[in-house]
Amino acid sequence: MSGQADVKSIDTLVFVKAALASFAHESGQALGEVQLEGRRGVEYLTMERAAYWKSEVRRAGDAVNKAIKDLEHCRAFKKVGDNTPSCIEEKKNLDKARKRLEYAEQKEAAVRRWKPVVEQQFRETCVRLVHFREVIDVNCPKAMAALERMLKALDAYRATQGPAAGGSGGSGGSGATMARPTDEAPATGPTAEPAGPAIGPTQPATPGEERA
Repeated sequence: MSGQADVKSIDTLVFVKAALASFAHESGQALGEVQLEGRRGVEYLTMERAAYWKSEVRRAGDAVNKAIKDLEHCRAFKKVGDNTPSCIEEKKNLDKARKRLEYAEQKEAAVRRWKPVVEQQFRETCVRLVHFREVIDVNCPKAMAALERMLKALDAYRATQGPAAGGSGGSGGSGATMARPTDEAPATGPTAEPAGPAIGPTQPATPGEERA
């Protein structure tokens, strides 16, 4: 197994860290906007529309009552002899007012029916948004801190210089190491005696040899 770090590009980690910071910033802003717009939508449906259709039902009811009175007035004061007036215009107005009242009542009922559903869905959405915000506010800084530690470690690793390969071992220029393995046997035999004259068997010296 290799003991070296396989470093391809430190700049990639720098880019990832910057992209993560940008994601956290933009996501935080987007979450705030989503929550604000969602609350506006809920208030529009549950408050503004509810009040609007309630008032429309009241106005439509008043219009129906007025149309009924106009029709009764037409039948009472426009009668000639035994002939009952047609009062076509008043009948049309009454029919139109009744349709408007029915439509407004349907809308009011729909708002009343969907109001608790929309409010419940918005509450559940807010819970999910809170969990997502925790990821942004907590996990993103943790990830960025981890990337920063990695970058510092890699920078230190890159700045570290190992022993020079193939360095000079002596005046002869040999690159071999000077150390010897401890389990290597000696390359030579027993220690040699100093060189000197060979000593043979002991013989008596002659007188001439002693003087020489």
